Amino acid sequence: MLKDNLSFVQENIAKACERSGRDVSEVCLIAVSKTKPKDMLMEIYNCNIRQFGENYVQEMVDKVDTLPDDIVWHMIGHLQRNKVKYVVGRAAMIHSVESVRLAKAISEEAVKKNLVVDILVEVNVAGGENKFGLKPEEVEDFVKEISTFKGIRVRGLMTSAPYVANPEDNRVYFRQLKQLCVDINAKNIDNINMDVLSMGMTNDYIVAIEEGATHIRVGTAIFGARDYSNR
Repeated sequence: MLKDNLSFVQENIAKACERSGRDVSEVCLIAVSKTKPKDMLMEIYNCNIRQFGENYVQEMVDKVDTLPDDIVWHMIGHLQRNKVKYVVGRAAMIHSVESVRLAKAISEEAVKKNLVVDILVEVNVAGGENKFGLKPEEVEDFVKEISTFKGIRVRGLMTSAPYVANPEDNRVYFRQLKQLCVDINAKNIDNINMDVLSMGMTNDYIVAIEEGATHIRVGTAIFGARDYSNR
């Protein structure tokens, strides 16, 4: 069943790329495996998927330390500073950086471990009160401030659009994030060359691809609905 789910998602990705004149290789599918058991991850792994996303640090640590080491892990959930030490060295990319203090904590841990960590700046494009992230107008100054931090590389922007009945309603937010990325790149800020747009989830990834997403975070469409009862 999971294999069929994955094939359906991959077909949708291919069609969205075709419609928007993009090559399918430009879109990285991150299989969001939060709350899912390891055997389900391995089923998708055996379908040649290597990019997985986790939201919860402890769960990520357990999976990283026990699953194949060629998996590329993405930390996509809200990250507290006191948990940074567990994520740096395990996550290839941290998608949810939204404060100078968090960026500094990642930087310090990366320097300690002699690593360079790819990070994305989380942007609350839609302005939802219960969403994390910077306001769009805050992003340029934020990027400038953290651009000199050692041990981190600002690769791009991330957003979580609202859950809507019609995915088309989120097109405007994805378009805004893409434009924000273009605008900041045009400023030629030292050490900043943003090429990643992490946007689009199960409900709206097709629209996100059409608007320039390079990384989509798809969980439910692959793994099925989640059970949060143990959290």
